[in-house]
Amino acid sequence: MTNRKYLTEYVSAFTHSLVNQGVKNVVISPGSRSTPLAYACMREEGLTVYRQIDERSAAYFALGMAKASGEPVMLLCTSGTAAANYFPAIVEAFYARIPLIVVTADRPHELREVGAPQAINQINLFGSHVKWSVDLPMPEEENRLDFLVRHLHRSVKNAMSEPRGPVHLNVPFREPLLLDFEQQYKSSADIEHLQGESKLPSPVEEFLVETIQTEKGLLVIGEMTEKMPAEFWSFIRKLNWPVLADPLSNVRSNIDESCKDLIIDSYDAILKSSGFKSSMVPDAVIRLGPQPVSKPLTLFLASVKPKIYAVFDESPMMRDAQSVVTHHIQASTEGLWELPIQTKADNLYTKKWTAASELFWQLAEVHCNEKLDEGVLAKVLFEELDQCDLIVSSSMPIRDTDTYFKSTACDIMIYANRGANGIDGVVSTAFGVQSVKKRPAFLFIGDLSFLHDMNGLIASKMQETDLTIVVMNNDGGGIFSYLPQSNEERYFEDLFGTPTGLKFEDAARMYDADYAAVETKGQFLEALRKDKQKPVKIIEVFTDRETNVRVHRELWNRLVEELDGQ
Repeated sequence: MTNRKYLTEYVSAFTHSLVNQGVKNVVISPGSRSTPLAYACMREEGLTVYRQIDERSAAYFALGMAKASGEPVMLLCTSGTAAANYFPAIVEAFYARIPLIVVTADRPHELREVGAPQAINQINLFGSHVKWSVDLPMPEEENRLDFLVRHLHRSVKNAMSEPRGPVHLNVPFREPLLLDFEQQYKSSADIEHLQGESKLPSPVEEFLVETIQTEKGLLVIGEMTEKMPAEFWSFIRKLNWPVLADPLSNVRSNIDESCKDLIIDSYDAILKSSGFKSSMVPDAVIRLGPQPVSKPLTLFLASVKPKIYAVFDESPMMRDAQSVVTHHIQASTEGLWELPIQTKADNLYTKKWTAASELFWQLAEVHCNEKLDEGVLAKVLFEELDQCDLIVSSSMPIRDTDTYFKSTACDIMIYANRGANGIDGVVSTAFGVQSVKKRPAFLFIGDLSFLHDMNGLIASKMQETDLTIVVMNNDGGGIFSYLPQSNEERYFEDLFGTPTGLKFEDAARMYDADYAAVETKGQFLEALRKDKQKPVKIIEVFTDRETNVRVHRELWNRLVEELDGQ
């Protein structure tokens, strides 16, 4: 058997096995050493191939795909620093629990540590930020395909088991790197994976049924990447607790109107009131998913330490940064909807939460008619959305989403990279989400975050897309103006404000995108409603950092004054 034949056999078994384990999409960056696997991916009928020139952007693109689909996505690059450029997205995937199959091509063993070009130490390159890492054997004359297939089976199941996350496969290839395209691969040594259904054990059901009888209870919902089923809405109607829904929970959209009063979407603002907090201490909290974005909520629950704080988390690595959780339920939330409970009567605790949320929105409507800042403009954006996806950057955009995204029956799914809360790679993540969902998407991002991943715009040249990017340009790091260091004027602008003076019209022209520059609500609405002529539209919204801080605080202070006066 010639080198070309056994190389073809090896990489064909590689891609076929991944497809057999449920991998449907692969994101490839160009390079020489990865040639055999790149060819194999292109000829594998079960794989859809996406190209992204820059590995850093490619990894975030794959992250967005995996986040939106809930399925493992394969990444493929050549050897050397190309692989190192995956690292930021792998860190995000690890902490956000997103399944990625990271495949790095490598030099053969005889070219390692001898000064060969484009050869770095790729063994365990990503350290503790992947769930599993393996240096696979090279294609050889006597290929052990059964060994290879079992390792690929293990990699996908590792990535998809809780907590989900990235795995790393390092694959060395010896030249020549070309395949025999006439050779057909015959499937062998495949593994079928069987998994049982999960159900809440009787003691857990009994504990939850008893807990739910509590009148002063809160249901807190963190990030969820799928729409809640009808059973969820039926459950919360019976529960009749306030539902504190993070914007990433996707419970603030696609809502059942009969449950609208229970969805508390303004708790971040409400919990700035010391008077409200002191009178609304819960006896029990049930949390689904990770801790929400809101810092006031985090501080509130950490300070009151509810007697019962139960968290559903399918992973043994339960998330509890404040060490206040009392019960870890390692199970799917589906069992919660099936609990045998009766509809509970209305109670004063829930009514007070609902009244406070209604008060916030009454004040917000008046505020937004009178004022203009990034938050007001964010609300304008959210009210225009339907039948689309919204990808939100960290820093101020996610916080303005928390404050100004009001519960709605509109069909909107919200995504963000909150595993490590970084501002890098967000543009590429948005393209990845849109490539899976196949419907219009909007990216809500700040100027520094956009600058971090502006080269991600090249994705619009590689595949079909429909993305509108709203860039809030306050000429710097707006979120730092809300933090204590803003009170120290010395060095603040140099270290935290970091003004660049950049505008993005030329970037839009470079990537052939529609462009609009706006400063007012009227201009913004016109730009949002104008039909797109190109796959990407960039709307650059110019704002002022000092005004943003002042106007945000005016709304919060007015609400606190009203709540504390009650």
